Amino acid sequence: MKISVVTVCYNSALTLGETLNSVRWQTYPNIEHIIIDGGSTDNTLALIHSKGPHVVKLISEIDGGIYDAMNKGVRLATGEIICFLNADDFYKDRDVLARVAKAMEAEQLDALYGDVEFFRPGNPDVVVRRYNSGRFTAGRLGWGWMPAHPALFVRSALFERYGMFCTEYRIAGDFEFIARVFKHSHLRHRHLPEFLVRMQMGGISTSGLRATLLLNREMMRACRSNAIPTNWFKMLMRYPLKALEFFRTAV
Repeated sequence: MKISVVTVCYNSALTLGETLNSVRWQTYPNIEHIIIDGGSTDNTLALIHSKGPHVVKLISEIDGGIYDAMNKGVRLATGEIICFLNADDFYKDRDVLARVAKAMEAEQLDALYGDVEFFRPGNPDVVVRRYNSGRFTAGRLGWGWMPAHPALFVRSALFERYGMFCTEYRIAGDFEFIARVFKHSHLRHRHLPEFLVRMQMGGISTSGLRATLLLNREMMRACRSNAIPTNWFKMLMRYPLKALEFFRTAV
């Protein structure tokens, strides 16, 4: 069973090396790493050529945003399982994909999702927040809960059945895809209670109050377009629990 790892990047020379290495050194033998670059002007492409001999497909061109780029990766993917690893994130250990493949094949799962650890830029060895994807259930979509996207692994058949990422969203296109797919009760999925990915803080969805407001507006729009009841109260109620993720890491 092949796993397609899609990495979207743009001018990511400072962080992409760790991402490339974490995929390259996975013990699972059947992996294809696909890089979708937005036309980088720094040393990103040179880094890919030097540290990415395992990269089987590379596109470097201007795109229509992150979800357009992710869709390009899905179209190129030939694996039965598809996942997305950001250009400043990396897998927690070398056996992550092997454990994922074993669980998904043994249980015939449509999707599997694990937990993630966050670190601040330039300090990947110090964890400042831990996100538990086990909080997610389909019934909590209206409250804004979702599995951590870099630790989400889905069958490629789900994209064929339910469609690609909606490029009309700026920040919450991944949430909209999850809402569209996971609202179906027949979907076979479960949480893997392990930290699978270490993520760098500072992404677009956490870059300030304006981004937070846009994120929640888009998440509410995604719920409503998929007939999932929601409101501002529900969406904002998850933030006290998110704050506890920092506290529990500190203590």
